[in-house]
Amino acid sequence: MRDRRRARELAAEFHRRGDPTGWFEALYREAEEGKSTIPWADYHPTPHLVGFWIQHPQQTAGKSALVVGSGLGDDAEQLAAYGFRTTAFDISETAIRGTRKRFPNSKVAYHAADLLNPPASWCGRFDFVFEANTLQVLPAALRPQATKNIAAFLRPGGLLLVIARHREPSDPEGQMPWPLTRAEISAFTAHGLKEVLFDILPDVSEPDVRRFRVLFHRP
Repeated sequence: MRDRRRARELAAEFHRRGDPTGWFEALYREAEEGKSTIPWADYHPTPHLVGFWIQHPQQTAGKSALVVGSGLGDDAEQLAAYGFRTTAFDISETAIRGTRKRFPNSKVAYHAADLLNPPASWCGRFDFVFEANTLQVLPAALRPQATKNIAAFLRPGGLLLVIARHREPSDPEGQMPWPLTRAEISAFTAHGLKEVLFDILPDVSEPDVRRFRVLFHRP
């Protein structure tokens, strides 16, 4: 079982301060100092991304990809290996610095950036956007803006792949990371996207967890 206690403590502390996303940098800094661990740092690409690619390989030549909340870079490096011209960002400058150290010869363009206030130049720029598990660590009040911004990254004809924990509306919200409902995932369709693939899959590392894997297209 992953140890999420410190992440939850920091998330609650920064939320009380009125800075609900500041805890990411604090946690990565503690991890860099050896005082904490990053509970989502697996040091390999997200399995449901790899599984998606095996089942639904995409054309990547000449196309661009963006990874939301890139953490320590494994998913971004995988998309670059698939052939995308890849950009990735995380709100934590420490995470980005650590990623560049891990992959010193990377072709990925890594940036420290805030999903809630992303660079305007990224709007409508990318052919493929990957979002895994970022929405579920944001308080519910922030998810609509995050969803809108993620959708806006896609250019016409682009694809968005979203992976997140699943819960039924009748299930308790639980603790961070908060599982999402079908309605929260489907909120991307309010921003011009069309749902083209929908799966609920078991998690490979946590047997009691099920995850959405949903593909959207911008017409």
